[in-house]
Amino acid sequence: MRSEKKDFWNSGLTSSLVDKEEIKMPEMLLGYFIGPFGALLSSGIFTSMLQKYLNEVLGLSNSFLTALPLISTVLIVIANLVVGQLIERTKAMAGKARPWILLSAFTLSVASVLMFIVPAEGMARMVWIAIAYNLYYSVAYPIYNTANSTLVSVSTRKTEQRGAVASFMNIAGLAVMGAGSMVFPIVASNVLKNDQAKWFVVMLAVAIFSALAIYLQYRFTRERVTEEDLQKNTTQTKEQVSIHKQLQAVAGEKWWWIIMLFYLFFQWSGAIKNGSMTQFCEWVIDTGLVGNDWGIAQTILSIAGAVPMAVAAVFVIPLTNKYGKARVTGVFMLIGAAGGVLAGLFSHNIVLVGIGVSLKCLGSSPACYMILAMLADVIDHIEYKTGLRTDGLTMSIYSSLMVAASPIGTSIMNALLNVAGFNPNLVYGEGAQSVAAQSALTVSYIWIETVAYGICAILIFLFTVEKNLKAEQDEIKKRKGLI
Repeated sequence: MRSEKKDFWNSGLTSSLVDKEEIKMPEMLLGYFIGPFGALLSSGIFTSMLQKYLNEVLGLSNSFLTALPLISTVLIVIANLVVGQLIERTKAMAGKARPWILLSAFTLSVASVLMFIVPAEGMARMVWIAIAYNLYYSVAYPIYNTANSTLVSVSTRKTEQRGAVASFMNIAGLAVMGAGSMVFPIVASNVLKNDQAKWFVVMLAVAIFSALAIYLQYRFTRERVTEEDLQKNTTQTKEQVSIHKQLQAVAGEKWWWIIMLFYLFFQWSGAIKNGSMTQFCEWVIDTGLVGNDWGIAQTILSIAGAVPMAVAAVFVIPLTNKYGKARVTGVFMLIGAAGGVLAGLFSHNIVLVGIGVSLKCLGSSPACYMILAMLADVIDHIEYKTGLRTDGLTMSIYSSLMVAASPIGTSIMNALLNVAGFNPNLVYGEGAQSVAAQSALTVSYIWIETVAYGICAILIFLFTVEKNLKAEQDEIKKRKGLI
């Protein structure tokens, strides 16, 4: 039972609307699907279309767009680590992550629209974009994403419910990517085009929706694991655990390193793929079958990826419950790598690329759905070994890898395009990019991720934290006098 002490966090507008010990459908749907979907919608659009917007609508150079994300990555990593420690040190009736979710209803929605307010030209425009870019990726997004990721590990200790929570949250993320890569490209190619004012109006509407969705997420979530310490008033709750001790705890655990390396290869290669998708569809794939419309071609490939991901949502949880999250994830990663080889060998053929993309997305589905649950398992294992909860630190590093993936992926892609001689001023339908530029786009969209999937399969087969997890969780509860 939660404390009845009255303060800001249990007023009429800020109290949790969840009062069940079990995670029920309203919490699952509103707290772990609708909320994250709205919060991450702008990110999904940015992943797919920001490169095109900055490069072709605002006319910013490839060299600027290569340098900006690389420089910003330092700020992004620092911000995520700081936010992780702020979360770890937050002691409120709302929990340690949920207060930051509430703050994000303002910060994330405002920051998401700033890059679409461009009042200047030349150097002033570049300065504005650099500031706006970092307000989003180095401030607002780390606050939300670290807190959002932490929610999985503190929502419950019940592994099956935790897997379901992680699955819903990642389905929301995939739905966001679908909206950004399926719906928005058609709007961009047929309505927005190169009209900066229209881009602003659409992104303002997205920002308002995000604020409302994040508030819903805050109201329909609850931190049951955090409440264990609040109820028992444990020593760990009273004393602040230094970041040095937290780092020692995670750095000494091999499974922590394995899952982080797995996620680094998986997320960064995916970011390069997503960032290059639009221009791959414009300049590489043969769009004759779809009336020479690159927006429709991109939508087709997005649907080809989304359908198997949606189907996989039905059977991934039963499979992982029966055979284990790591084993199922590894087998499916190999399927994804095979799909990548098919797409790469026939990169101009929209039908075969579509089949390859379908296999790749099917193969990635357990990793997408279960990564947060696997991280939560490692956090519980570290708590069993050391007595320390490392939610904030682990999720801040996880969030750093996620947020840095997009800018670093963009930088890698822009560097490849620069070397290959890609011409951003070439108008679609009035000429073709060079063979080297097309090859660079194919490498970015297909081959980098395909190789990464093979590496990820090897890593995840070494991940065996689930073997004794139930016994370790029971021991943790015994230490706290909860059973």
